[in-house]
Amino acid sequence: MSDPSLPSPLDEPLKKLLGAPAKQLAEGLDLHTVGDLLHHFPRRYSERGELTSLDSLEVDEHVTVIARIEKCTLIPFRGRKGDRLEVVVTDGRGRLSLTFFNQRWREKDLRPGRSGMFAGKVGVFNRTRQLTNPDYELFGETDDPEAVGRFAGRLIPVYPASAKAPSWRLALAVDTILDQMDWDRVPDPVPAALLAERGLVPLREALEQIHRPRNHAERLAAQARLKWDEAFVLQVALARRRADESARPAVARKPQQGGLLDAFDAKLPFTLTEGQQKVSAEIFADLAVEHPMHRLLQGEVGSGKTMVALRAMLGVVDAGGQAALLAPTEVLAQQHHRSIVEMMGELAEGGMLGGAEHGTKVALLTGSMGVPARRQALLDLVSGDAGIVIGTHALIQDKVQFLDLGLVVVDEQHRFGVEQRDALRAKSERPPHLLVMTATPIPRTVAMTVFGDLETSVLDQLPAGRSPISSHVVPAVERPNFLTRAWERVREEVGKGHQAYVVCPRIGDEEDEKAAKKAAKAEGEDRRPPLAVLDVAEELRGGPLAGLRVEILHGRMAPDAKDDVMRRFAAGAVDVLVATTVIEVGVNVPNSTVMVIMDADRFGVSQLHQLRGRVGRGSAPGLCLLVTDMPAASAARERLDAVAGTLDGFELSRIDLEQRREGDVLGQAQSGVRSSLRVLSVLEDEDVITAARAEAVSLISADPDLTAHPALRSALDSLLGAERAEYLEKG
Repeated sequence: MSDPSLPSPLDEPLKKLLGAPAKQLAEGLDLHTVGDLLHHFPRRYSERGELTSLDSLEVDEHVTVIARIEKCTLIPFRGRKGDRLEVVVTDGRGRLSLTFFNQRWREKDLRPGRSGMFAGKVGVFNRTRQLTNPDYELFGETDDPEAVGRFAGRLIPVYPASAKAPSWRLALAVDTILDQMDWDRVPDPVPAALLAERGLVPLREALEQIHRPRNHAERLAAQARLKWDEAFVLQVALARRRADESARPAVARKPQQGGLLDAFDAKLPFTLTEGQQKVSAEIFADLAVEHPMHRLLQGEVGSGKTMVALRAMLGVVDAGGQAALLAPTEVLAQQHHRSIVEMMGELAEGGMLGGAEHGTKVALLTGSMGVPARRQALLDLVSGDAGIVIGTHALIQDKVQFLDLGLVVVDEQHRFGVEQRDALRAKSERPPHLLVMTATPIPRTVAMTVFGDLETSVLDQLPAGRSPISSHVVPAVERPNFLTRAWERVREEVGKGHQAYVVCPRIGDEEDEKAAKKAAKAEGEDRRPPLAVLDVAEELRGGPLAGLRVEILHGRMAPDAKDDVMRRFAAGAVDVLVATTVIEVGVNVPNSTVMVIMDADRFGVSQLHQLRGRVGRGSAPGLCLLVTDMPAASAARERLDAVAGTLDGFELSRIDLEQRREGDVLGQAQSGVRSSLRVLSVLEDEDVITAARAEAVSLISADPDLTAHPALRSALDSLLGAERAEYLEKG
């Protein structure tokens, strides 16, 4: 039995055990300790005789392939000293060229018929994929498995690798470490009773068998145990976070009868949806408790989240506190401020001539405001005259002080790091209540992991009067007449008195030309740069939309210019707004009925869903046209077809996650450290995550400080990392 108070062998530095190779692992893969290396799991496994599909290799990707040598040719340079060795390897169907410069001595090793592992960065020369001066390790001379040496009798692990640390060098390092591990000193973070109950193998077996399994049964058993570790440790951390939050004191904020909230509700020209009423009841119940609310409000585009958040803010003002709405962009902050002031009417003119008796001021605070306006906003906050403030990151600055901050609403949480959210919450002596909003639907299992410290409310019902949005893919190259028809449809909608958006991937000014060229190169030599707002707007004004009032909007415009364009667009003085994704969230112009998204394949699934949510917000039907030049059989077209085929944001979020791969479930912007999930899939392992959450809640309820589970307590740091633990503490 290990003593958790003693250092674990997993914390030993690799430099001490491996010597010089440890430097390559640290520089190329950020692996520094034994634990880092043993938790760097194989990406896949190959069996003896199984070759890699060479057709699937992507340019600029660092790969490790298993292939058979087909041809080896030594070619002297003409007119100068030196030579190159051209080796062609095959998987039986495709071919890959290996080029070695001035290394003729390799010719005797790289003989046709031999198989091995070859690693390098995929490049292109004369339209043929190649590896230049690749690393390699050859198998035995024959197909006799005994001749494969250290790979004999087991699966061949293929690791995520780097130029300085190819897959087999990682395998050698892992073998060296495993062969000298003192397993008796390695604490197992999962309680023995829980392991037995779930039929999981001990940690030692799991780490041995994930790296050098003799068969697929051992591999699966190891993966099952390690999936549980990832899910369980994360859920324990989140359960501790929820327990700690529920024990912290906060000011209960109960709306007063006949106050600001009642006056606002009486003004509403419509009835709240059943979903809005239900979620509002959940929020007000949380606000009435003397512990800080931590709630995630997610909902479909246009489901009325802002209305729910505004009613919560008004309730807090009624109770004597202040509320802050943190928006990710100035355009969105200005839009929120404008729409909230319009909805509140005289109730937003508290203390002013003509203002309502129960009114309050609604302040706006952004980084680019003029000095007089900024000074007045700061004064209104510290004096308490402004019960509600809407702003960007400017709200987080040290000079911003509140009289009594009672509620923080974070719009589009994925755009903010935890440090920013925490900085705003720190502006109150006692923790304010927290409402996190996102219009990006989140699969249940992702919500349990990414936002596992928050209670979740879902708005999946659109307000009455909202019209459906029809979406269509426009293949501009295959069917040029379809694009012509798209612009005709825009003219038709404008002719009916409606307005349109045209969205482009980039701005088109000098500053982003370099980025565009770099992106085009990364996507392949034949791909043109993404279409730009400035270019498209000019073409439309002089071509298919000539005579219409076409304006532009992008993030590098002066704040006053952006606000002026949005105000005139909202007022109907602009027919077509050509913009970047600054209009992605929060922009609400009900008269806009059609959106054309240029180079739609360059946007993510969730982003496309967000963008098209800007149309169909009034009584007239919405139309979204996804323009692309990608061929019908491509993955990009499949993605666009999926978006055009459904308005279900939750279904699209699953597709988006599957295509983007999961990466770091907590998000780089959330925690600042590398990927936390290596074998657990938040989409495929819902049963594991659900069970881990239940076990974590039970364990923390019985032992909040993990006094009886010191190995688990130390695993929270070693598996999640100190920075990630700090993230969970901050929330």
